[in-house]
Amino acid sequence: MSSCNEPDCSKVLDQVYEFLDGELGEVELAQIRVHLEDCSPCLRQYDLDIALKALVRRSCQETAPADLRDRIMIKITEARIELNG
Repeated sequence: MSSCNEPDCSKVLDQVYEFLDGELGEVELAQIRVHLEDCSPCLRQYDLDIALKALVRRSCQETAPADLRDRIMIKITEARIELNG
């Protein structure tokens, strides 16, 4: 694995969450995969980001109470009506 290449690394690290969530196109996904294979600093950061997402996922398993969900949906509906009205 090579050392850090600043412009490429900045681009990869800016897009790492989109990469993790599968929100990039095939070309971008392939470019980031290749970069991670060749760049140990970015691979370490990528591994930390995976661990962070897993921790957040485990910690955020609670669901909102029904009354809170209802109030939020009412506010969303009101906001949509204002925008379209």
